[in-house]
Amino acid sequence: MTAAWRSPVARASAVVLVLLLLGAGPAIAAGPARTEVNWSGLKLAAGTQLDPARLKGSPVIVVFWATWCGFCERHNARVDRLHRALGGQPQQVLGVAIDGNAESVGRFVRAKGWTFPVAVDDGSIRRQFTARRMVPMTCVVDAAGTIGQCIPGEMSEDDVMALARQTRP
Repeated sequence: MTAAWRSPVARASAVVLVLLLLGAGPAIAAGPARTEVNWSGLKLAAGTQLDPARLKGSPVIVVFWATWCGFCERHNARVDRLHRALGGQPQQVLGVAIDGNAESVGRFVRAKGWTFPVAVDDGSIRRQFTARRMVPMTCVVDAAGTIGQCIPGEMSEDDVMALARQTRP
C-alpha cells in the first residue's frame, strides 16, 4: 500500500467517491426511502391535538429540539423568523419538543415568544424521521408527506431561511 492510502481520510474519501460514481449520492444524502409520515397522536404544546389533515399536501419543516438545549434555543429563534416570513405560503413549520410535557413546553415556548406550532413527542414521531438523538434536528417533508432530508445541528440564519426556497411546492 502506498503512503497516500495509509491515511484513513484518504481511504474514506475514496470510498465516498466510488459510491458517488456508482450513483449512491442521493441515497447517502436522503437516507432510505420512507413512506408517508404518520402525524396522528401528536399533542400540541398549546394543549390540543395536532390535526394531521392540517399538514396534508404541504411541505413541512420539522425541528426536533429540547428545552434544555442552548443550540436549540438559538436555532428555534431563526426557525421562528422563517415561520413568520412564510406568512401565507404553503410551507409549514412544526417544532417537536422531545422533552417535558405539553404544559411545561408550552410555558417555555410562550416565554421565548415563538409563534410556530410546537408538539410534544413521546418518541413515536421522531422514530419515523431518524434514529439519531442529536438536537436540534431539522427535517424536511415534501408535500406528499415523504421525508426528504434531516439536517443535524444548529443552522445559520441563511441556511434556515433557505429552507423556504428548498420546500417550495
